Amino acid sequence: MKKIAILATVLALGGCVQVDNYQQVVKVPAPQGIAGYWQSTGPQSKLVSPEAIASLLVTPEGDTLDCRQWQRVIAVPGKLMRRGDDLYNVTSKLEIYDISPDGASLDYAGMTLHKVDRLTGECEDFLAKHPLASEVAP
Repeated sequence: MKKIAILATVLALGGCVQVDNYQQVVKVPAPQGIAGYWQSTGPQSKLVSPEAIASLLVTPEGDTLDCRQWQRVIAVPGKLMRRGDDLYNVTSKLEIYDISPDGASLDYAGMTLHKVDRLTGECEDFLAKHPLASEVAP
């Protein structure tokens, strides 16, 4: 009986991704079609309000900016990481979100994002003050 319980626990946790040190995450370049600006349209159940907006910037080098806004802007830089065939965004706060392209949209963190030409003004302001690693000249 104990063996069955242990096996069930191992199988349940097998799909979990854990990161203990952001600096040790190996950044991967963005796969074809992923680089660019992505944004939520309409209400998303994972956001705090129907008026909230989620934006995701993905650079070709694999740097990211997860920017969410409603009454204030919360923007967190990150980087793309691959585990097997799965792609994730690991933020500097050690939050891990799955990324899956789905035709013209992107499934990200339980939300559906669509490609846009640019970030919102508030997210652009944050990015101007806090450039991503790939945007800083060596």
